Amino acid sequence: MSFEIPDTQWAQVVEKIGGPPVYKQIPVRKPGPDEVLVKMKYTGVCHTDLHAMNGDWPLEVKKNLVGGHEGAGIVVAKGSLAHGIEIGDHAGIKWLNGSCLQCEFCETSDEPLCLEAQLSGYTVDGTFQQYTIGKAAHVLKLSKEIPLDAVAPILCAGITVYKGLKESGVRPGQTVAIVGAGGGLGSLGTQYAKAMGLRVVAIDGGEEKKAMCEQLGAEVYVDFTKSTDLVADVKAATPGGLGAHAVLLLAVSEKPFQQAVEYARSRGTIIAIGLPANAFLKAPVFETVVKMVTIRGSYVGNRQDGVEAVEFFERGLINAPFKTVPLQELPEVFELMKQGKIAGRYVLEIPE
Repeated sequence: MSFEIPDTQWAQVVEKIGGPPVYKQIPVRKPGPDEVLVKMKYTGVCHTDLHAMNGDWPLEVKKNLVGGHEGAGIVVAKGSLAHGIEIGDHAGIKWLNGSCLQCEFCETSDEPLCLEAQLSGYTVDGTFQQYTIGKAAHVLKLSKEIPLDAVAPILCAGITVYKGLKESGVRPGQTVAIVGAGGGLGSLGTQYAKAMGLRVVAIDGGEEKKAMCEQLGAEVYVDFTKSTDLVADVKAATPGGLGAHAVLLLAVSEKPFQQAVEYARSRGTIIAIGLPANAFLKAPVFETVVKMVTIRGSYVGNRQDGVEAVEFFERGLINAPFKTVPLQELPEVFELMKQGKIAGRYVLEIPE
């Protein structure tokens, strides 16, 4: 099988910190020996893409960056050392674009922690373009039965929250509070939690997000814009009023990171996933100690986490709420994201 590959392609390029992205033509790269070239069909838009454009994090961003890291498409070319995936296969490009595969972290299945990790849409060009390069060892081979638009958000948002739930150690029948439950990560987190036998308390703001969270299976919705005592409301929603066994912090503002210990139950675990710019995670020492609360960070999943997260989706247990718009409308999606007006996920359709 062979594909005709053009010399140039359409892409959304961040030419300066703060953006906006510029829709323009750029060259199509050829894959290296251990790489594949994926013709993008769809790509999700993650809040990380906005952080990358704005240069919010203490990590150097590639100049003239093509963002995006939730891309699904078809392999159209591969290098001579690209094993395990073939031309014509469907594949996903994730946040982790590549790693060294030989350091201690890579060899113990913690490849996201590799010091030489390449990050799609941040340190290397990502999926907001027609053709994207990925390391063959890290692209996720997808069944051709899986719809590429619907699976796109799973490739970052889904894997990230699934990994966070695993890291929390929460068990079936226990309660998890999800902060930012109405967003792209939260909408998937609720579903993974339900599929894992957990009870969900959703925390977010607004009636649209309330309707979505309840539809996805949250037992209780706590609206932070209306609550006069958020901590009391969350605790009241948990069995015995003792608080949540686990808290997933997906928020893009700092305040929720300061409150979580107050409504986590004794021996509860707080998982920090969201990355608000210039924020600090603070907790009252007394409560943290006497309640024996665990606070830990959770980054993106490893390669096996990606396989498992997609398997949940393939089995029909996960249905990512999304809206589809053309790649050209990425700036408008970013504006909605800045205003906190997105329920679920936006997926960009890539032009042929």
